[in-house]
Amino acid sequence: MKDTRKKREELRKTWDPFLLVPFTDQEEKTGKLFVFLYYVIIFIIGLLMLAFGFFSKSALMMLISVSSPDATTISNRPFSLLFLGCSLIVPNVLVFLKMLWKITFTDSSLPSKEVLFLVCGIELLVAFGTTVLTVVAMPHFDIITNIMILNSVCILPAVTQVINPTMDKMTKWLMLPPLLSIFLVLVGFVLFFVGYQMQRTTYGVVGNKDIYLYIGLAIGSTLLVSLNWWENFTSMIKSKRLDRIRLDLEASRNMTYLISSVVRIVVTGIVVGAYVPLSGQSWSSIRNVSSDKITIVLSLFAIQAISSALCHWFGVIACKMHAFRRGFALPTIFTTPAVFVAFLFMLGMRYNTVKGASGVGNFSLTMYCGELNSTLGNGVLVAEMLFRDVSYGFCSNIRVGDQNGFGMALLGVSAISWWIGLVLSTLYVWLTNMTRLERTTELFVRRLYEAAFIDQSMLLNTRFHIWLSDIKTTEASIKTLDHVTVYLCSTMWHETYDEMMTFISSLFRLDRYRPKHRSQRDRLSLEGHIYFDDAFIEETNEQSGKKTLYANTHVELLVRVIEEVFRSFGSSKYSIFDEHKRLSDTGEQKIMSTPYGGRICYVLPNGNHLYIHLKDKLRIRHKKRWSQVMYLYYLLGWKLTRKYLIRQDSEDHKILEQQLKKEKQNTYILALDGDMNFQPSALMLLIDRLRMYPTVGAACGRIHPTGFGPTVWFQKFEYAVCHWFQKTAEHVFGCVLCSPGCFSLFRGAALMDDNVMKKYATKATEAAQYVQYDQGEDRWLCTLLLQQGWRIEYTASSDSYTNAPQEFKEFYNQRRRWGPSSLANTLDLLNTGKETSRKNSSISRLYILYQILQTAFSILAPATVCLMIAGCFTFIFGLNGNISLFLAVLPPVFYMVICFTCKSDNQILVAGFMSIFYAFLMAATFLSIIVDMVKQQTFITPSGLFFIFLVVLYFVAALMHPQEFHLVLYGFIYIICVPSAYLLLNIYALVNLNNISWGTRETATYEKLGTRKAKKNVKYEKKCKCLCWNLEFQVNEDQKISASSNPEEVVLLNDASESQNEETENFEAGAIDDTVDERWIQQLQENTDHIELVEDKLDEDEIPFWKGLIHYYLEPLKEDKQKQSEIIKDLRDLRNKATFVFFFINCLWIVCTFFLQLIGSGVSINLPKISVDGETVKDEEIHIDAIGLVILLGFAGLLMVQFVSMIYHRIYTLIHRMAYIGSASKESEKKPLLKSKAEPWDPEMIPEPEKNIQKKRKSFDGQLEYSGINCHGMD
Repeated sequence: MKDTRKKREELRKTWDPFLLVPFTDQEEKTGKLFVFLYYVIIFIIGLLMLAFGFFSKSALMMLISVSSPDATTISNRPFSLLFLGCSLIVPNVLVFLKMLWKITFTDSSLPSKEVLFLVCGIELLVAFGTTVLTVVAMPHFDIITNIMILNSVCILPAVTQVINPTMDKMTKWLMLPPLLSIFLVLVGFVLFFVGYQMQRTTYGVVGNKDIYLYIGLAIGSTLLVSLNWWENFTSMIKSKRLDRIRLDLEASRNMTYLISSVVRIVVTGIVVGAYVPLSGQSWSSIRNVSSDKITIVLSLFAIQAISSALCHWFGVIACKMHAFRRGFALPTIFTTPAVFVAFLFMLGMRYNTVKGASGVGNFSLTMYCGELNSTLGNGVLVAEMLFRDVSYGFCSNIRVGDQNGFGMALLGVSAISWWIGLVLSTLYVWLTNMTRLERTTELFVRRLYEAAFIDQSMLLNTRFHIWLSDIKTTEASIKTLDHVTVYLCSTMWHETYDEMMTFISSLFRLDRYRPKHRSQRDRLSLEGHIYFDDAFIEETNEQSGKKTLYANTHVELLVRVIEEVFRSFGSSKYSIFDEHKRLSDTGEQKIMSTPYGGRICYVLPNGNHLYIHLKDKLRIRHKKRWSQVMYLYYLLGWKLTRKYLIRQDSEDHKILEQQLKKEKQNTYILALDGDMNFQPSALMLLIDRLRMYPTVGAACGRIHPTGFGPTVWFQKFEYAVCHWFQKTAEHVFGCVLCSPGCFSLFRGAALMDDNVMKKYATKATEAAQYVQYDQGEDRWLCTLLLQQGWRIEYTASSDSYTNAPQEFKEFYNQRRRWGPSSLANTLDLLNTGKETSRKNSSISRLYILYQILQTAFSILAPATVCLMIAGCFTFIFGLNGNISLFLAVLPPVFYMVICFTCKSDNQILVAGFMSIFYAFLMAATFLSIIVDMVKQQTFITPSGLFFIFLVVLYFVAALMHPQEFHLVLYGFIYIICVPSAYLLLNIYALVNLNNISWGTRETATYEKLGTRKAKKNVKYEKKCKCLCWNLEFQVNEDQKISASSNPEEVVLLNDASESQNEETENFEAGAIDDTVDERWIQQLQENTDHIELVEDKLDEDEIPFWKGLIHYYLEPLKEDKQKQSEIIKDLRDLRNKATFVFFFINCLWIVCTFFLQLIGSGVSINLPKISVDGETVKDEEIHIDAIGLVILLGFAGLLMVQFVSMIYHRIYTLIHRMAYIGSASKESEKKPLLKSKAEPWDPEMIPEPEKNIQKKRKSFDGQLEYSGINCHGMD
């Protein structure tokens, strides 16, 4: 038979080589336009960083020049010195505000006294040195010296690099750049002193008599300022005390920086305040400053402060966009030379202007300095005055007595020495490898920047990395350090052919995905798992009683789909004449029986594995949550944890614990639904979030519903609004509450945490647990993660697509599950808010308050809609407010009665008709609002303003999502369906709270093999044949069947039927029944024409695991009629209580409104009518209902908060997307990277002994490991 089948297949290949290629098989490619746009954006960001750095330093130099004793622009020095000092404390004020925000919204610990005294002591010295240098010393030097002397703050960082104890003989060359840096900075100091000395002694310059004092203060201050980056450059020094200080500082950084910023502000204020009277001036003189002088100083201060902040921000963006060298290092290095050249050019232009005004042919520098007072030039007066002060500073120290320019040359050489010294001391910056979307705490040590040293501070603040070239780590050990394992886990049941084709194509696309750069951070292994519920049909021979197990039609369909996609994706590698290679090169495809049913193992074209787990509901518990429990324990328990626990008797426990911890952190599970369509980039963008932020336990992307029809159109806009506003607000102000199970990436360590995976496997025993645990399992899992302190994030650039319910009934049933489950989990989280905020740094008490307000608005949604409908009646028909309110309440009450008395299908039918009525009413209302604004010739009314506010808000939000802009077309459908979604649907969901059926994909028939026949209690049976007739006589026992008044109450309370329980009692849980003929294996083998499924046996070690897992967690539920009736009663009681409380609150809100309307004008607000042109219309007023105004303002305020968070989130989404484009894979550069058969990865297969690797890892501890906490911030 096997030979016959093989011949048949060979014959078919000769006449049927054609493929069924899915439309979704093509991998997403980055277009040339996007690549060009990426380089343009990087160029612009680099240019902006250089420009803002230039403006920052130039404005600072101007402030210093106008603060000089010889300045003429601002004669009132105390005033200019005041704002010069203010410019120094702007970064400290920003740090204070940022730390205050983090302390408010996250959990922050107090520092130890040792850390606090150390940090505050260093900050005191740095603040003192910065203020003395810029306020006291630099105003007495020329502009060129001032620009370049700031580079000398690199001296102590260079010294710490030289004395780094980790340097050995093979890395001595790394000491050469910092040694040269120290030498050049010292040479600069010497030449700086000698140059000014020569100006005074050799060339007779009559300058400031205290110039030597100011030179000494300048050199000493630069040494104090260079202490600012002690934490960065002492990170390599091995010291237990320093290690303890660093760990304590890392844990208490927010509070420490909050206190230290206050110290710096106070010290700066004291120095500036004391210097003015010490220099013979008085603070009282600032009262006499003219308005034009105030404008000049304030303008310079504003330019300096804003430019410094923007320069720092664009520098961080460039690093996150994976453009570290082009967008950050290069502009920063050349900021000082750009300012230097600009001021030289300005001095030259000024020299030519004075020379032209003098009319002297042989014009010299002496004459130029002498003519400064008499010539301003023909340009802008303020600019000419500022340039004259710059020239004064230049001329006061450098005179023409130096005809050969030797003294000037010395100062020029000192300036260049300082700049080259800075470049050499920060040479490590160019060798630093940054990953895309790198964390700010990983990029920079200190939180912000230094105003006076914007470019120097950003370079020296970049984290210090040393590359120890003598450590010859093998490629395998490098893989161990950075390797990531991703398990793609999907649950399936009754998916259609198109859904299966879309999903399997997505898996095959991921299999052939190749990142552009083969960096260690991009190394990952992929393994797919599909868990197929209720995969078998069992037939019993009535004569012999033998049972035969077949795979149902959906399993057959899945196998055929995999075969078609396999051939399609393999066709790109081979020609039509190599059909045999296309499928045979990947290896054997296996099929086997297991304790839970069966398994099919595929090796995909690029070597990754795909496992299809076929579940028999007679052997293992079915439903989605139990499939998730199944793969969590299999992948994280059996495959991950077990391999370390079995080695505990032979290896060091600490080493094993470290290895296990690392692998748990680098093991991710991508939870999927069986109809998802996604590109590899969607997964990689989610992986970025988990790689960068160790506290992130899960990440979700943008889910796009697909389909056609009004129901789908409503969902498209609803999903868009929820992601645009709600998800982003949760991400920014706290963390996301729900990561959808259809496409979310979970960290293994988070799932394996206490009270997460173990509790998730808990069987529901109470009515409330059925609602919270089984109706929205993904939301419950996220609640468990949040309560354990893990953060959940939203990545808008990760797009995936899912089939949305297209029928009104299916949509209502889906939301009937989601609504109560979401509310139950939110209330659970709020109930444990105090404990959760203590564990979870992303959930603050203010965020909990935000969620309380959000929940309150959602609970009051039915009453709010009723009030809105009442307003519609009043607006359209001119009815009295109380009558309109009465008419608005009648339909919901009528529908509530229908829901309590009728079946579910009838409830949905009535809801459909009422939704149509409400849609026409809403459409008429909005058209009436527009007509009324035209008639009244004003839009300045509550309804008009709110209408315009919504339109503008949604339109701007759509503009900020250009790829989703077309969704605004569905906005009208969304608005007219608001009563159906927020009034009728809430009533339907609450009244049917006792119905815990799934509601979608419930029905399925298997036409090929039929369904199992219901068993009867046969007491007597006789069969006979007469001619062509088969006669059968049966005597059956009459049985009473108890039924509930509501048929849906009993649905799915029990996962097994009565016949199932009779059969499961006959054999041990998870055991393979020998009396059952496993015909499904042969069935699937015969249905595959191109892929040969070889029958195999499950690993003997794995069988006890499955039996134990089934026994402890996944044993099919046995029917307990008494328990079932109790649960039905408890669910009904829960429904009644929840419905009473929910609608009592809404009724209370409506009654309050009713009585306020009865009171009348006493609580209304009368405002004058304003026309479109802004003029007040006489004798006309607008009467505004106070309660309605409160509702509008509350809703509008909530939307504005979410809108602001959306803008913030969109900026960082753009950064992430651009970073991905910069490092995305190119089709032309594909190279094998993912785990394949030829390149297996296994920690136990590493050729180098583990103990040697551990020794080498220890040498990296201080160099490669940095920690930090991220504080950034549809169900």
